[in-house]
Amino acid sequence: MTTTKVLFVCLGNICRSTMAEAVFKHAIEKRGISAEFEVDSAGTASYHVGSNPDSRSAETCRKNGVPMKHKARQVNEEDFTYYDHILCMDEENLRDLKDMAPKKYTATLKMFGHYDPKGDRIIKDPYYGPQGGFDRNFSQCSRCTDAFLESLGYE
Repeated sequence: MTTTKVLFVCLGNICRSTMAEAVFKHAIEKRGISAEFEVDSAGTASYHVGSNPDSRSAETCRKNGVPMKHKARQVNEEDFTYYDHILCMDEENLRDLKDMAPKKYTATLKMFGHYDPKGDRIIKDPYYGPQGGFDRNFSQCSRCTDAFLESLGYE
């Protein structure tokens, strides 16, 4: 069985990408297809390496029945050939990833919001905003997860 490897990326890897990772893992577990995937998240910057997810991000997942367990890490050069899909949260993340990428890489680099059926391409950084930003991110991550899985041929 081929494993599809997916890496979610944001700036610091404590809010958006960790939430996307948790939502995606929960969705594939519910579908009974988690053995077909390897999923992780990382940040383009090293600010929070080794840190737990932001408490507001973790609480938003918890209140929606989605477990979250992760230690922040930074994207590394090997990620660009190890993962099949590197899905980031905004245009700045995408630019940073393209700047960080080695000359030859195999991963598909895309914004996770590309898959949002509502067309909301940017998953905004909620770090300095009100709690509502985390709820909004959760909804976006859920929609994008379903659409991304459908693009891969899963219901």
